[in-house]
Amino acid sequence: MLNLEALAEVCRQYDADLLRDEQLSAHTTFRVGGSCPAFITLRNIRACKGIVQYLRLNGIPFRLIGRGSNLLVPDAGYPGVVLVLGGELAELTDVQGEKLICGAGMSLKNLCLVALNQNLTGLEFAYGIPGTVGGAVYMNAGAYDGEFSQILDSVTVLDGSCELRTLPAEALELRYRHSILMERSWQVLSVTVALRAGDEEKIRARMQELLGRRQQKQPLEYPSAGSTFKRPAGSYASLLIDQCGLKGYRVGGAQVSEKHAGFVVNRGDATFSDIMAVCRHVQETVKAQTGYELELEPEILHAD
Repeated sequence: MLNLEALAEVCRQYDADLLRDEQLSAHTTFRVGGSCPAFITLRNIRACKGIVQYLRLNGIPFRLIGRGSNLLVPDAGYPGVVLVLGGELAELTDVQGEKLICGAGMSLKNLCLVALNQNLTGLEFAYGIPGTVGGAVYMNAGAYDGEFSQILDSVTVLDGSCELRTLPAEALELRYRHSILMERSWQVLSVTVALRAGDEEKIRARMQELLGRRQQKQPLEYPSAGSTFKRPAGSYASLLIDQCGLKGYRVGGAQVSEKHAGFVVNRGDATFSDIMAVCRHVQETVKAQTGYELELEPEILHAD
């Protein structure tokens, strides 16, 4: 059972910020979902180890999230503790030649800008992905023929025994929208990416080109979690959804985007239930008409 007063004392001990009854819709790009009883910002590794150990010893469910850009929160919220990384865990740590080392809570956008300033190429594909570096590793995020597996050197995680462990990229079993982190109770705290020397103007031009393509083709004017369905082998989710005539299909405030069929968007007052109803209808229709089974890309924040 969650004792908020005891948890608050632990947070004070480790200089971590605790918010009570925090609305999680404010922490996801879909802007839906209920609240959690405790929302904690961890500012350093000491706080991560101490608070995660406390939560595990007391059997309190918890989840570490990034910027919530690939997350769906139920309308009932989450019954445990939600953790986010701040402070030094959301900053650049070091530059070692062509390697950049940062806290997992750093935004992808900021890491891309650091790479640009260091004349390092290889990260341009990630410019415009609205997540954290740790989240990008967790799901092997990618776009425009690039993905994190191509540039990841290593990660430092807090393992199931609350010990720090540094793992090479090869140990993470990275493949399309997957890493071993999805199957482990590990928290990513630090990330090292290995880039290549490049030309600043060419890097900048490529970043602006890809950002322009996003703005032109994607419904960025509405809250969403980006691509709602994973790419099925042999086709594309957006193509199949479009072929089935589902653009514009709507339940409540949730709608298949009229601009890009691969996006389910929040038109302003969507609930989690609305979004899931749209997604189920899309999956059932695409399966019935094409034989393809579409899998949700965003994760749902359930209690473990």
